[in-house]
Amino acid sequence: MTKPFLILQLRPETEAADDEFAAILRKGGLAAERAHRIRLDQEVLPPDLCLAEYAGVIVGGGPGCVSDAPGDKPPVEARIEAQVMSLMPQITAENFPYLGCCYGIGILGKHLKGDVSKAAYGEPVGTADCALTEAGRDDPLLAGLPPAFQAFVGHKEALQELPPGCVHLISSPSCPYQMIRFGEHVYATQFHPEADGAGFETRINIYRHKGYFPPEAAQDLIAMCRAADVHAPERILRNFVRRYGG
Repeated sequence: MTKPFLILQLRPETEAADDEFAAILRKGGLAAERAHRIRLDQEVLPPDLCLAEYAGVIVGGGPGCVSDAPGDKPPVEARIEAQVMSLMPQITAENFPYLGCCYGIGILGKHLKGDVSKAAYGEPVGTADCALTEAGRDDPLLAGLPPAFQAFVGHKEALQELPPGCVHLISSPSCPYQMIRFGEHVYATQFHPEADGAGFETRINIYRHKGYFPPEAAQDLIAMCRAADVHAPERILRNFVRRYGG
């Protein structure tokens, strides 16, 4: 029997979470029946959850920051972060297939005791000019991607240096660590591989008062998203599903 993928969602906003989930399925070529979706703002991980029953774990984005002080995190964001972090020791110890998107790179970096902070490399909502590193050109998850491409970004914190045990796969001038790999099967991106212009327009409207950009800039950002030609990153999702989906 083909195993499903565990999709962990960290967005408390239903419209944003639903749009993200649909995008992960669509861009990954993943049928809904092959996805076990858990919205961590609404439920906790089952105490008997067994990773061996899944083909892999995909972690979506969210408005939280792992570098925020515990007392500064809203209770729902603190609970979401703790739930995802609870899986990381097993994921990294067992080299279990993992793809963390945006917030997911912060989760991996924090678990590996890397430097995740707002000191530098935060990116406003928009596109980043990404490029494969030498290691990235040889990585199977990046097969079929062009050497340079654009990806949608928007984040306040970032990796300040490569965490121990990681390989640098994708860089950009604005944020050097756009994609990393730990071991052979644990991946994370700073950009959003599932995002397209329509999806980012939805998020701009939802998060316009969350400090990512001045609210009055929303319409200009929406126009930018509609004009952007962003397609290459979705291949990462499709490659992940194909590689680990059996």
